[in-house]
Amino acid sequence: MSKLVIVESPSKSKSLKKYLGADYDILASYGHVRDLEPRTGAVDTENFSMKYQIIERNAKHVDAIVKAAKKADEVLLATDPDREGEAISWHISEILKEKKVKTPMKRVAFYEITESAIQDAVRNPREIASDLVDAQQARRALDYLVGFNLSPLLWKKISPGLSAGRVQSPALRMIVEREEEIEAFVAREYWTLHLDSHKGSQAFTAKLTHFKGEKLDQFAVEHEARSKEWLATLESKDARVMRIEKKRRARNPAAPFTTSTLQQAGVRQLGMTTDRVMRTAQQLYEGIDLGEGPVGLITYMRTDSVNLAQEAITDIRKYVGANFDKDYLPPHAVQYKAKTKNAQEAHEAVRPTSVLRTPDAVRQFLTQDQARLYELVWKRTVACQMTAAQFDTVAADITVGEGTFRATGQTLAFAGFLAVYQDDEDDEGESKLPALVEGETLPVDRLYGEQHFTQPPPRYTEASLVKALEEYGIGRPSTYASIISTLQDREYVVLEKKRFQPTDVGRLVNCFLTRHFSHYVDYDFTAKLEDKLDDVSNGKRVWSRLLGEFWSGFEGDLKAKQDVERGCPILEACPKCAKPLFMQASKRGLFIGCSGYPECDYTRPLHPATAEGDNILGKDPASGLDVKLLSGRFGPYVQIGDMPEDKKAPKPRRASWPKDIPLENATLDLALKFLSLPREVGHHPTTGLPIVANNGRFGPYLLHDGKFKSIPKTDSVYEIDLPRALEVLAMERAPRGADSAASVLKNLGPHPEDGKDITVRSGRYGPYVKHGSTNATLPKDITPEAVTLDEAIGLIAARVAKGPAKKPPRKAPTKASATKTKAADTATKPAATKKAATKKAPAKPAATKKPASKKAA
Repeated sequence: MSKLVIVESPSKSKSLKKYLGADYDILASYGHVRDLEPRTGAVDTENFSMKYQIIERNAKHVDAIVKAAKKADEVLLATDPDREGEAISWHISEILKEKKVKTPMKRVAFYEITESAIQDAVRNPREIASDLVDAQQARRALDYLVGFNLSPLLWKKISPGLSAGRVQSPALRMIVEREEEIEAFVAREYWTLHLDSHKGSQAFTAKLTHFKGEKLDQFAVEHEARSKEWLATLESKDARVMRIEKKRRARNPAAPFTTSTLQQAGVRQLGMTTDRVMRTAQQLYEGIDLGEGPVGLITYMRTDSVNLAQEAITDIRKYVGANFDKDYLPPHAVQYKAKTKNAQEAHEAVRPTSVLRTPDAVRQFLTQDQARLYELVWKRTVACQMTAAQFDTVAADITVGEGTFRATGQTLAFAGFLAVYQDDEDDEGESKLPALVEGETLPVDRLYGEQHFTQPPPRYTEASLVKALEEYGIGRPSTYASIISTLQDREYVVLEKKRFQPTDVGRLVNCFLTRHFSHYVDYDFTAKLEDKLDDVSNGKRVWSRLLGEFWSGFEGDLKAKQDVERGCPILEACPKCAKPLFMQASKRGLFIGCSGYPECDYTRPLHPATAEGDNILGKDPASGLDVKLLSGRFGPYVQIGDMPEDKKAPKPRRASWPKDIPLENATLDLALKFLSLPREVGHHPTTGLPIVANNGRFGPYLLHDGKFKSIPKTDSVYEIDLPRALEVLAMERAPRGADSAASVLKNLGPHPEDGKDITVRSGRYGPYVKHGSTNATLPKDITPEAVTLDEAIGLIAARVAKGPAKKPPRKAPTKASATKTKAADTATKPAATKKAATKKAPAKPAATKKPASKKAA
């Protein structure tokens, strides 16, 4: 009896083949197979029926599934166990029904790709969960209704090419509002007073907490004058230990990972993006070849549950008991409860499929990203079933005159779970105090004040944005990576020093939406809508009614806002007509314009050029001249000093301002950094000649002994030192040609259709994947190290679908170009031909005639 199993990705099919055997034929859908038609009317707002079409890039995979299903005795739909996976199974079943395929179909679901989980799922198939499908359809329809109706209004009122989204727009609002908080923030000065003392050879510091019997708050000492006044009253006084408090404090391990906490830890501890975390987790879930075929290393990574299967808990406790002293194993299993609303407690947290596969045991089979993420998951899971860490804390109150200072210390008494896992966010270092005794006198080594200023709230990182979205209940963890990518792709935000800043366009879009559609970018409204979608997936709400409720209000607001003003108002009146001024967009960028247009034509740039003196960033320490930020024909640049009046005099040093760094971030340090090129790195130990780093037409390079060498992208032209420069100079130049062996960076494996290898290569224009004669450039957000076989197959398929590159039509030669071509052809002909062409010239006597060259002879 032959059975057809349908999964989402070809890499997962390898793992299933290993466990199911020869009687099962396994095909991949390559993700979603159908989507809403990309045009108005795809969602009928009368009865909320939907018009789907097969996704073009997956049409051939659908054809293969239909063909195989007709021959099979049974079809098992084994897509991922979430809303999206359930919807894919439903779409495939609908397509098979439309194609008159009568083969019985069943749904199988598993949360880890292990033999026991897969065999158990196959033995216990179920029907497609209609509630999950309805919830996914409702979510997709809502996104469509918002995007297809609100985005055109943005095109009309702001600029073409913009987009709005049900979850994307509230996320943008968060980033913009945080930036506005930072801009409105007014720093406040305050001082803290400190005592430096010692006992024996051990020094320590204490902070003033009480003065003249009053407990001090943050702003008790507001300025330096008061700091000096108070310190003067404490000078020449003895320091006496008045009280010592000792406590034992416990710190419990964190719960195992959910999707959200895994993304946050991956960003914070591993320096990955949320998208990279999810792609790497997908690879670990779908299976890694450990020498005997692919094995799923972690459970399903899209989950909001912190539960662990009893079998997994038993294995973890056995591992801890066998590898640690008995004090590290609690008497009973530790249970965790999810804080997330509507958490799917029937699911499991993200955990290793077997705790016996330690990070060291599998490291040789994994890429660097896979190894680091797997180690993070493994350690967090093991640690969650270990005892709490114990800290001994000591606090000593020390009096000096009328002031009381407090010194604190902390030592780790028992490591507990910290022996396995410690989160950087909760890092608790040790700070020891000497053994102090109540009543003893201590030396006063130093009394001093420290100036502080209150700090604005920090900009969001990827990790803190994900945490905020989850706390508000906006979106779902599985969508966070795509939300963040969309905001960056639309150029609504930029990531500077790993923190989000809104662009001017992002601010304008957010202003328009919060002004005219505040209800739909409201955090509470968005969160409640998510709750309602969860009610659909739980069978508590009818999805079509939910869509009807949403559309009735949204449609009315859309109609009412068709005639609103373009752009967004600013707090300023037009100097010509006194009407409100608006921030607006044009083909040339953003500008400020009068709302009375066309009667009033007042406009000005959004960021007008600064007056002389306003653009000075500071003084150049070497020359003492002003360092200026200026704007020129080719964009902004920095310059040391002024342009001389004498045109023959040397021009001042200049450097272009990088496009990826906002002008508002301009500082003297950055300017001097850009002006530091060309920079002498050092002298070559062999030749004694200088090595110079500089930027050129083709990127950063090193110059030595008249020869140029490109600096790799992983190095900074501003920071590369002599040892690294020597390594770069010693690198052999890669052979030319796309097919050279040296250009192959990685072999991803055979293509599932023809068995030919797919390789990752380095090329003149960057890394790309190659399959046969087809080359596909890697997107900027995918590194050669991180690209997977599935991603490569998708890129290859997309490249094939585009067809061969079209050459530009050859222009008809003009009279002048025809003359040039004729001259060029004549110049490149062999000497004998030239000789023949000049036959009309007066001939010399035959006896004296010699060949022009040996070749011509």
